Amino acid sequence: MSLPALPSLDPHALLPHRFPFLLVDSISVVEPGRIVTGTKAVTGAETSLIGPDAGGVHGMPHLLIVEALAQLSAAILVALLDGKEGAVGYFIGIDRVRFRSEAMPGDVLDLRVELLQFRRGFCRSRGEARVGQQSVVRAELTTILRS
Repeated sequence: MSLPALPSLDPHALLPHRFPFLLVDSISVVEPGRIVTGTKAVTGAETSLIGPDAGGVHGMPHLLIVEALAQLSAAILVALLDGKEGAVGYFIGIDRVRFRSEAMPGDVLDLRVELLQFRRGFCRSRGEARVGQQSVVRAELTTILRS
């Protein structure tokens, strides 16, 4: 028995970010207005955003993974408004962040963000990035919606 296909959304339609700062490749809605998932293929180009390589192979920086989760939390808010023209979600805070393991070039990050609270334009959400069954980053995010 196969699961029903999840509605897929274009990250370019929900987020103002563009290459190289768009850190979500695809977005799928699990529960509208409550849970979204996304993916990010780690290419190795992400390390070029933090400066010259000091030698050796480096994975995607953890703070860029947090940014990918923040972009996904902003996408929840914009999706709540059905893509209202000019609505943008801004990442304003992080709590209870845990860096667990690495995401190396060639890995695919599975991103999941769950909306915990939405009031007066402020959003509290819980996000997790995984590679396979291994948790890479967990965090609670605060995002604000401006239109």
